[in-house]
Amino acid sequence: MYTTLVVLFTLTQAGYLLATACEIYIRTRPIDWVDMHRAPIVAATGAYPRIVLLYPVLRELEETMRTTISALATMEYPADRFRIVAIPNSSDRPTIESLRRIQREFPFLEILEVPPTSDPSWAPVWRAWDETPAAYWWHDTRQARNRDLPPKKTRQLTYALYTLLESDPDGDWLLDYIDADSVPPPDHFLAGAIGMRTFDVLQSTNIAGNLLDTWPASWHAMDHMSWDGNRYPHLSADGKHPFWVLGKGLFYWARDLDEVGGFNPWLAIEDPEIGMRLWASGKRLGIIEAPLIEEVPRTITGGITQRKRWVCGFFQSLTAPTKAIGLTPGERALAWVNFLPCLLLAVNPIGIPVGVWALVESVEHHGYLPSFLLGLGAFNVAAWIANLTLIYLATWRRTRIVLESRMERLRYMLRVNPLCMLVFWLIWVIPLVLGLQMYLRDKGLVWERTEKVDANHDLVLALNEQAVMARLSSGAAAAPAFERLPAATEEPADASG
Repeated sequence: MYTTLVVLFTLTQAGYLLATACEIYIRTRPIDWVDMHRAPIVAATGAYPRIVLLYPVLRELEETMRTTISALATMEYPADRFRIVAIPNSSDRPTIESLRRIQREFPFLEILEVPPTSDPSWAPVWRAWDETPAAYWWHDTRQARNRDLPPKKTRQLTYALYTLLESDPDGDWLLDYIDADSVPPPDHFLAGAIGMRTFDVLQSTNIAGNLLDTWPASWHAMDHMSWDGNRYPHLSADGKHPFWVLGKGLFYWARDLDEVGGFNPWLAIEDPEIGMRLWASGKRLGIIEAPLIEEVPRTITGGITQRKRWVCGFFQSLTAPTKAIGLTPGERALAWVNFLPCLLLAVNPIGIPVGVWALVESVEHHGYLPSFLLGLGAFNVAAWIANLTLIYLATWRRTRIVLESRMERLRYMLRVNPLCMLVFWLIWVIPLVLGLQMYLRDKGLVWERTEKVDANHDLVLALNEQAVMARLSSGAAAAPAFERLPAATEEPADASG
């Protein structure tokens, strides 16, 4: 029995040491921030690139979409230099009707319906992929030439990208996209204009606005605090580390996306793979510090549903695609560093109780553990405390963005205390297992959407009032207007949506 426990302690501590090594490596990489102090240069030169923000939606609450569109109405950017294009499926009639009602209130909103892939308007996609070897899924996989693309966000983005490129083929414009509940800050587009003078891809950090909705929401929000706003920016790394993107609030040059084949539709999530593909083509990542505000699930089950899809996408992206992209074995190993600390949470169900046993044995001086193993355990605990301290310091600073009072911020910090986080990290094992099963069974190709409940309405309303007052005081217009896209040719709705 004791031999088994010693072996388990050794293996789990080796896992924790690997996670610690990954954390040390990532946290010592430099961060390439977008320098917002360069805004006067952009203003003086008038160098405002054209921006198209895509808004993929599926069976969304009208209130959620209205909250997001109302925030986009406060963008501090020349009105004739950006467009907001919602891209619902043509079969999703309730969402389209909701968007049309919102459009009457916000005339700048365009609607581009995404038809079934049997529609002739998909011809630009097939033609572009035929001409682009970088679209490896179209040429060299078991899904080669398969036009029955999975009914998910990536299909909508693909159709919109190539439809826009058909009318503006030089690709000299920036593509941005957000989720149904995302709320970018008013200077989001300006950050894009500034950052793209230096970098090739930009990514905003994210933060949850509904930190205190429920205890599970507080815990889910901590993922964004510790990853999106604390660890993730180090992936920029002066261009020397394979980066991922976060799937919302980011900028690409449309021509760059065209050159690398656009979005791979056969993955559960597009975020890691498209980032690594751009990095392999020599593109550099810049980080926008001002975060998008989003909504996290309010229940444990909702968070598991969301995270199992992430995990499936991580496994999918880090296996066959890394070879197709052309990463060397060393570069593939570096790409795995992005995921390993999360994956190694699976050690906790064994590592925590065995670690408690080892602590008791050492305190009672039973002498079952060699001193070097006790030293390794002590090092891992010290590293965990140091890492947690950095996370909590960053979290305390970032809570100021969405919580007004110090008392609210303290309430949140109490909800995410270390004991609660240990419980949450044990729960994380469930999506890790389910996501691995999804990967092994080639699942995750249908959009299993995360339910949104317009949780950030009041927060966004308050932020919008501040932004509008600031714009009015400077004499700026309150909302832009654009020429709309022609609607896609409608065909009978396919069963998949």
